[in-house]
Formats: sequence, structure tokens, C-alpha cells
Amino acid sequence: MDKILIIGCAGQIGSELVPALRKIYGNDNVIGSDIKTSPMTEELAKGGPFEPLDVLNAARLGEIVTKYRVTQIYHLVAVLSALSEKDPRRAWQINMDSLFNVLELAREKKLSKIFWPSSIGAFGPTTPRIATPQMTVMEPNTVYGISKLAGERWVEYYWNKYSVDTRGIRYPGLISYKTEPGGGTTDYAVDIFFEAIKSGHYKCFLKEDTHLPMMFMDDAITGTIQLMETGNEKLSIRSAYNLNSLSFSPSELYEKIKKRIPHFRIEYKPDFRQGIADSWPASIDDSIARKEWGWKPAYDLDKMVDIMLSEIKKKLA
Repeated sequence: MDKILIIGCAGQIGSELVPALRKIYGNDNVIGSDIKTSPMTEELAKGGPFEPLDVLNAARLGEIVTKYRVTQIYHLVAVLSALSEKDPRRAWQINMDSLFNVLELAREKKLSKIFWPSSIGAFGPTTPRIATPQMTVMEPNTVYGISKLAGERWVEYYWNKYSVDTRGIRYPGLISYKTEPGGGTTDYAVDIFFEAIKSGHYKCFLKEDTHLPMMFMDDAITGTIQLMETGNEKLSIRSAYNLNSLSFSPSELYEKIKKRIPHFRIEYKPDFRQGIADSWPASIDDSIARKEWGWKPAYDLDKMVDIMLSEIKKKLA
């Protein structure tokens, strides 16, 4: 049986990936880890193993892998787009040094699989914005995007050079009701639901017509596990696969919410994050993922809006 380590388990993806993997592999075989304890890590620790971990500490990472006889790692630690711009050098250190620690350990210990998340941030203003292809011009102009593009090249290098089985996804903006936004440019699509319910008013930091690729978290978790369970022989991409689900603007999302909360109001006050959003795709071509490992999203915009409003109302109550 595989032993799976989730690094950054308390984040937006990890907090939902850990329970999903435990249902498949068993509670004792999925180890959560994060840099500090929190209500989320305490919740995850109730269901299975948890270890405090600063992934920049390579020795500590090695101890955990040895202790649990880890065979797979999902490395989810990253400083996101908006926060990276506030402290570029620190963001680069965390995003890149942590990845090297994981890749080197995978090489030395001959781990079976490594998952590392890329992002639409790896694209840039010269990339085609509509139906952005898998292989295209990539010239990111943000710290986050530069680190993701560099990471894509490094994980592919470790596959080609050392046969480390690396797999990745270029995630679009992820929408979840379970965790608070973590400093990303697409986080408005989570914030807006909380504010619609709490105050009936939302001040959006993007322009009303800014289209960005998005995905409901349940689809992201399903796609991630699906990729990791696909046989090697079916995969042609070792950097990160394009993955697509939804594409909408703040005004389109607002109208969907307003149909359900008629008194809801929005105002648009674009800030520095608008420049980041303008450098990203508006929609993604994920035909290779669909062909090679059967990717297909299950949630449309209306279904996602209904679930978000229903679950956040329960959470805030």
C-alpha cells in the first residue's frame, strides 16, 4: 500500500485533498504536514497522521519520509500571486527551494510519484488568451508565474534526467467554501460569496469584464487524483497539464449571485491585482488531459454558485 505525504495540508487544496485520499488509501496511509498547527491541521490530525513541517528544512522532510516509509508526495506549498509581489525574494525562496528539497529527496529515496501544482500564472501577457494551448509562448511577468514556469521545467528535468515520476496541473482559480482565500488574484471568486451573505456588498479588486479560468474545488480534487492514478504509459506531459472547467468575469458571477440574493450589490475598485489578471488566460484548452487521462469537469457555474451559497450560509451560521 502506498504511503502518501501531503505537504501544505492546511491550504486550500490540501484541506480537501487529504480527506479524499484517506477515503481511497485509508486514514493511516495519508500523512498531513504543515508549517504550523491550526484549526484545519487539528481537524485533519483527528482523521490520521499529522507532522509539523517546514519544507525548507530538508533534514526534517527526510525524517518524515523515512518514519512513515512514504512512497508518494503531494507538494502543495506556495506563496500565491498577490502575496509574492509584496515580498518577491521570500516568495522565490519558499516556492523554489521547497521544490528542490522534494525533488532531491524523491531522487535519493526513489519515491514512486511526486505531484507538484503549477498554475495559469505560468503564462504571461504574450500568451494567447483565448483557449490557451498546452504548448505555447510562456513569458510570465510576476514572481509567482516565474517560479511556476521554472518549477515546470525542473520537474520535467527530474523526470528526463533521473526518472523521477513527476506529475502536475496548471490549476485555474480554485473556488472552495472550506478555506479562506490565501492571497491569490482569483480569490475574489471566493470572497464575493462570503461578503454577499455577510454584508450584501462586495468591493471587487478586478474590473467587471475580467474573464479568468476557474474551477470548483471538487473538480480540482477529482482531476488531481485521476492524474496521479493514471498509468505512466498514457502520460506525455511531465511539466503540468492544462486543466479547464469554468470561465467567467466578476460581473457574470455577480449576476448569478444576485439572482439568489436580490439585495446584493457590487462595486469595482481595481488594484495592482488587475495587472496580474490581465497577463493571464481567459480560457484554457485542456484537450490533451481529456484525451490522455479522461479529464472531464462535473460542475457548471450555476451548480457551483448554489453549492457555495448553501455551504457558506451553514458555515457562517
